[in-house]
Amino acid sequence: MEAKLSFGKSLLIIAILLICIFVGVILWGLDPHIPIIIATAIAAVIAILSGMKWEQLEDSMVKAVNNVTPAILFLLAMGMMLGAWLHSGVVPTMIYYGSKMIAPSIFLPTAFLLCSAASLTTGDSWGTAGTIGVAIMGIGISFGFPAAMIAGAVVSGSYFGDKLSPISDTTVLASGVSGVDVFEHVKYMLYTTVTSMIIATIAYFFLGLKYSKNVDLEQISALRELLGETFTISPILLLVPVFVIVMIVLKAKPIPALLGGTIFAAILAIIFQGATLSEVFDVMHYGVALDTSHELIDELIAGGGLDYVMWTVSLILCAMAFAGVFEGTGAADQIVDRILARVRRLGDLITATIVSSIFLNITTADQYLAIILPGRMYKDAYKRMNIHPKVLSRTLEDAGTLTSPLFPWNTCGAFVGSVLGVNPFAYLPYAILNWLNSIIAIIYGYTKFKIAYLDETKEETTGESIKA
Repeated sequence: MEAKLSFGKSLLIIAILLICIFVGVILWGLDPHIPIIIATAIAAVIAILSGMKWEQLEDSMVKAVNNVTPAILFLLAMGMMLGAWLHSGVVPTMIYYGSKMIAPSIFLPTAFLLCSAASLTTGDSWGTAGTIGVAIMGIGISFGFPAAMIAGAVVSGSYFGDKLSPISDTTVLASGVSGVDVFEHVKYMLYTTVTSMIIATIAYFFLGLKYSKNVDLEQISALRELLGETFTISPILLLVPVFVIVMIVLKAKPIPALLGGTIFAAILAIIFQGATLSEVFDVMHYGVALDTSHELIDELIAGGGLDYVMWTVSLILCAMAFAGVFEGTGAADQIVDRILARVRRLGDLITATIVSSIFLNITTADQYLAIILPGRMYKDAYKRMNIHPKVLSRTLEDAGTLTSPLFPWNTCGAFVGSVLGVNPFAYLPYAILNWLNSIIAIIYGYTKFKIAYLDETKEETTGESIKA
């Protein structure tokens, strides 16, 4: 039988991670990579001193890294596509026409709702953030809105559909883990998600009022003129994002869809911008770095390429190494078991589910584990309390799906922060939907509002503890 860590040592590993992140990232302003590696090394030493073998830890780390291989491949494809989109004029064209169509006074709620519609249609938060989200960032910055505020609206909208779309992988996963029909799961999520969406839309409207009053329309007009001078702007270039969205809607695999969008953009770069094939390959690798006399244009049309996402790829690998040690030592099970032993009523159970999902998003850096592990651990507890499993499936998404992009070392936070160019800690306060949903779910739990029961003739069963 493999050795496992005690509860005290499991807490110690978490404390070490949080201390390393706080000192390295918050106090010293470092990137998270080295602090996470140091926490991983200390956790491994604790495990080995507790009787575990290095081979056991190494196997867990390799498994954790293997789990995120599809995400890394997606990230590489997105980096190449973004470089091609910038160089071909696709993103400049989206900014050009978007700045004409979107009124500054309602920019933030419009950005949120546009991303919500796109993610709901495609079921893809990463694709939404990396395509429409990038263009919205450009439009908002040209209007004078803070980048963190724009990114918050983009993230909220991108994850609205990731949570609610029946074709989203997290939607299917949460319903499957809980044993609920996917469409019943989607319908039941509307109670918390639509409430959060309405509040977020209103909040974005009032947040945007301060900045919309200071928008210089002449400067925006000048920006469009500069874009027209730097790139050939054509509505035909908008066919590229339409092509990618249609591919995803038609259930094409994400990576082939992105590569198709990359090839399409490369062809249009040669036709419209006069680029050579070697130039296109170069920006796919190294990204775009303009050197014009206009600082704003250089800032807006920059980034992309394989090199652009390598920082994120290395962060994901570091985070998954820690996750492998954390899971392989049984630390997650120890902590969640202690939480479950203190659950007395429905509000406690929903709060425990949410806290566990957020905790796993922080410690394992993986959105899927933040859904799967609490789903497995709390499934029987919901049944023993006479709560319908669709309450569990809804709660898993309220926290597991939506809080994943709020932490820089989580795979979702690393990706979104990379493509939008904003640290997740910076946009966290403005990603209103993402953190508000958990609060609403907890309120529903304690007030018993919109709670379904297995046996509708009685409410939840309570007692000293629902731990088996």
